[in-house]
Amino acid sequence: MTIEQLMIQAGTRLSAAGSTTPRLDAEVLLGHVLKRDRTWLYTWSDRDVTDAERSHFDTLVAARNHGEPIAYLVGEREFWGLRLQTRASTLIPRQDTECLVEAALAKATALDGRALDLGTGSGAIALAFASERPGWQVTGVDRIADALSLAQGNAERLGIASVEFLESDWFSALADRRFELILANPPYLADDDPHLGQGDVRFEPRSALVANDKGLADLRHLIVATRAHLEAQGWLLLEHGWTQGQAVAEALRQAGYADVMTLADLAGQPRVSLGRMPACLSS
Repeated sequence: MTIEQLMIQAGTRLSAAGSTTPRLDAEVLLGHVLKRDRTWLYTWSDRDVTDAERSHFDTLVAARNHGEPIAYLVGEREFWGLRLQTRASTLIPRQDTECLVEAALAKATALDGRALDLGTGSGAIALAFASERPGWQVTGVDRIADALSLAQGNAERLGIASVEFLESDWFSALADRRFELILANPPYLADDDPHLGQGDVRFEPRSALVANDKGLADLRHLIVATRAHLEAQGWLLLEHGWTQGQAVAEALRQAGYADVMTLADLAGQPRVSLGRMPACLSS
């Protein structure tokens, strides 16, 4: 069977199982098996695949038909133009989160500084920021050792040396360290959120997705706890759900942050809220 015939057959199977991007799924999975990019697949679409290649591909298609995320099946996902390895112990980097990186870069106008990524997971946010601000020292923390191993490996493969990764439950291992920028994409789904039963989210770690208080508990905790670690005039930037912008912005104002604003993601939905630390609160 040729590459093209195999992709057509797989696309039909994936479509019948409910995939909204069956052809793309088939191309990515077969490219992974053959260790080739999608352009190569089209160029050599009449090439025959071996029995071993077909068997491996069929296994991946079957897993995808059961809903397993492409990023976990192939072990990587692109974020901010960086190829990041992924594991089931961490969230899959998503394009919406690039809004958080863009906002942080807009505030990082100095040539150097210190930035902190809370709950770093695969290291996506920390590494994306560091790739654009090489003069900054970036710290990523996570309480899951496997996530830190993944993040460190991603940093080494990308050759980004200005990032350190530490095991820490939020600020627990940071003592009195302070930063000019603190970023977080914390858990923000309510435990009854219907998205937990849909798509890739079904397979991602629940501890990285769900928070108490209708998804707002961790966001509100960080807004208060960050005050002991943010330099005067420094910025806190938080990703949140599209219905939570008003609540997060209000919590920032109540905690004394200035210049509070909420930014939209690529779909035009409220996604990131941020505030600046006045000098009088930086203690």
